[in-house]
Amino acid sequence: MSNGDVFLGEVIGTAILILFGAGVVAAVVLNYSKAKDSGWVVIAFGWGFGVLAGAYTAAPLSGGHLNPAVTIGIAVDTGDWDQVPVYIAGQMVGAMLGAVLCWLVYYAQFQANADEEIAQPTLGIFATGPAIRNPVANLVTEIIATVGLVLPVLAFGLTKGLGESGTAVLVVSFLVVGIGLSLGGPTGYAINPARDLGPRIVHTLLPIPNKGTSDWGYAWIPVVGPLIGGALSGLIFKAAF
Repeated sequence: MSNGDVFLGEVIGTAILILFGAGVVAAVVLNYSKAKDSGWVVIAFGWGFGVLAGAYTAAPLSGGHLNPAVTIGIAVDTGDWDQVPVYIAGQMVGAMLGAVLCWLVYYAQFQANADEEIAQPTLGIFATGPAIRNPVANLVTEIIATVGLVLPVLAFGLTKGLGESGTAVLVVSFLVVGIGLSLGGPTGYAINPARDLGPRIVHTLLPIPNKGTSDWGYAWIPVVGPLIGGALSGLIFKAAF
């Protein structure tokens, strides 16, 4: 795959991922949304479908990593680091683009925040935050949850039928739903540095009324944790398989 194809595929795929993922959170939490208060299960499936749509779209161009932790895990396993910067650059640009698209879709709901007697914090639509703020515990959660994503993704590659039938992405999508349902409670399961950092930057820049803080003091955890988890996954896979 050429660098141009990789970059374009990751931009498009990650933008779709974040559009669906941030979009489902916006649908559930924003006032005047028809899906208001529909709950965590809806959010988990929305993110899973975002992976499904984004990865299938990007796959012909880049393989559809959509996540620096996945890219790092593959590089640690294979020893091939040549295109890692291209993958991560595309993922970051795509994540920021997807966040902007989500804002445009829910523009009227975001603007209504200016008229609320008690403004809604909006960061949770774009980025993650802990239920209990404990940096060590939060970091460990993100590391473990990311291993729960990347190690199975690497192992799925050993099952030829998944690749040949085109169902590998579908299986990964359900894996993401499962992670959200089982491991998402403590930190909101970033498990993807680009998914968190790109939209957090966009949240900082967008003119959303009464948007609240972008919580940059926490922002290192959903970046560092998944990167460690991705690297550990590559090492475990290389040693065990």
